[in-house]
Amino acid sequence: MPEGSAPSLAPSGVKVSSAGSAPSRLNPLAVRALSEVGIDSSGQRSKHVDEIAPGDVDAVVTLCADEICPVFLGKARRVHWGLPDPAGAPGDEEGRLEAFRQVRDELRRRLARLFARGTR
Repeated sequence: MPEGSAPSLAPSGVKVSSAGSAPSRLNPLAVRALSEVGIDSSGQRSKHVDEIAPGDVDAVVTLCADEICPVFLGKARRVHWGLPDPAGAPGDEEGRLEAFRQVRDELRRRLARLFARGTR
């Protein structure tokens, strides 16, 4: 969800990548939650943090709360937001989708503030 959300909020010229410590597949509920706010993330893929070149990164935002937080080497500025992983939310599909919506909205609020402060 970060890679889908951030480009519309970032200043022009900012490249956004998203990766994790245990990539698997795009969660259909994440794709659906983003599509509700006009973001098409269906072409994205889950990537491992090792696929991102550390020298190309100015800032790293980690979102892990209960899961393993990836280590990103390099000189990038680091920010940690311990957001819950909505994929682990209990309940039926609608309840899980609501968990994705909540994380989507909180992530977009935080990204908007981050980019407004001029983090590049």
